[in-house]
Parts: sequence; structure tokens; C-alpha cells
Amino acid sequence: MHRPAELVHIAFDTSKDVLVAGVLRPGEETLTIDRFFNDEPSIRRFVKGFPSPAAIRTCYEAGPLGYELYRLLGSLGVSCQVIAPSLIPLAPGDRVKTDKRDARRLVRQFRAGELVAVRVPSKKEGAVRDLCRARIDAVEDLTRAKARLGHFLVRHGRIWRGGDAWTDRHRKWLGTQTFDDRVLVQTFLRYKATVEARDAELDAIEDDMRGCLELEPFAANVARLAAYRGVDRFGGLALQAEVWLRESAYAQASIVRAEREGEASPAIDPR
Repeated sequence: MHRPAELVHIAFDTSKDVLVAGVLRPGEETLTIDRFFNDEPSIRRFVKGFPSPAAIRTCYEAGPLGYELYRLLGSLGVSCQVIAPSLIPLAPGDRVKTDKRDARRLVRQFRAGELVAVRVPSKKEGAVRDLCRARIDAVEDLTRAKARLGHFLVRHGRIWRGGDAWTDRHRKWLGTQTFDDRVLVQTFLRYKATVEARDAELDAIEDDMRGCLELEPFAANVARLAAYRGVDRFGGLALQAEVWLRESAYAQASIVRAEREGEASPAIDPR
């Protein structure tokens, strides 16, 4: 176990191609900046430049790059925290953002204990969340494909007046549509085939999601959420994987921040 005075503090400003590391060594106030490619060999070389991985404390802001850097550093024996961006203290009027400036600011705040880490989801939780996002994308793609077909038909005077669209009756009606022009026939069939392909894609994703409905830590909350009107089990899983994981992470961060500020924890009855 290393004493706080022996620890190296490092904050990364991350992008898909480059990592900028602000490094504060023990007992020093002047930090150094390292810039290197964002890939596993480069990160391993950077870590090997320090005497002991166990004496390194690292952090970076949560963002679009996810948690692979966190997991890689953990596999190398390096402690890493993923910081909640919305809880990073900012000076009034501080609007200038550059990679080096961000790394310098972040590492000083990190060593001073002013940052709050979020809960990092497990690989299984992250995988289920990505699957739920794939379903959302598939629903959006299907909606667009249906709208394009509908607009095409309206442009050519083919207006459905038999009630709700995309019922069995509506689909049978689509199958009866004919056009005199060969090019229009081809266009109609392309639009119609796209809708059918998007339908099949959504069905396949939902089949995959059924295998996740009984997994922990999702199963119990999915069952409770699905009891609400208008929420099916797929919607419950998406809420659990996306919103609940995010809210639980930020709730944990708020508790830590309140404790540091000497306030009553929002999750604990002060009585």
C-alpha cells in the first residue's frame, strides 16, 4: 500500500486518436504533459514509464469513448476513475477548452480530491445497453422506411383510407398496388422491400433481447417497470439498462460529493 505522498496522479484528456496525459509526480507542483496515440501498445508503453503501476492513480472524463481505457488500465494494475463531467468544478467564465488545458486542470483537481467518479457498468451491463440502443436505432430506421414508402404513395395518389396504417389490412392493400411505369414499379418494390427488411431486423434484435430479460441485475426491475401501463418488457429493459444505470451512477456521485461537503447524504435518512 502506497502512502498518498508517494502516488503519481494522471489525468487523461481523451479522443479516439490521441490521449493527452497530465502527470503530477509525488511532492511536485509542476506537472508534465505527455501526448501519445490512443491504442493499447502506446498505453502499455506509457504505464511502463513509471516504477510501479500500483502507485499510479488515473482518471478521465466519462464520454463517447466508453470504458475500454478504464478496463485496460485496470488490467495493468493501475487504479482508474471515470469522472462525472457535470460534477467537475469550473471557474466562472472558464469556457476555453483545449486538450492540454483540460488535462492540466483535471489532474490538479484529481489530486486535490475535488472530482467525483461515476459507477462503471460491468461488461454485461454495457453489452445489454448497446443491444437496447441497437433496437432504438432499428425502430428509427423502420419508422423512416415506412414514412418514405408512405410519401411515395401519396405523391402518386395512392392514399390509404382504411384506418390505421401498418395493420394487416393496410399491408394487404400495399400488396395490391400496381403501376403502369416499370421504373415506378421498381421504386415501389424497393421502398416496400426496405420496410420488410427493417421489420425483420427489428424482430431479430427483439429475439436477442428476450435472452437478456431474465439476466441480473435487470430481471427484477424489468418485471416492475413492465407493470406500468404503456411499458412492455423491452421498454423496461431499455429503461433499466440506459436510464437506471446512468441515474444510479450519478446518484452515487451525488452522495460522495455531499459527504465531501459535509452535507447530509441524499440517500441516507439523517435521523
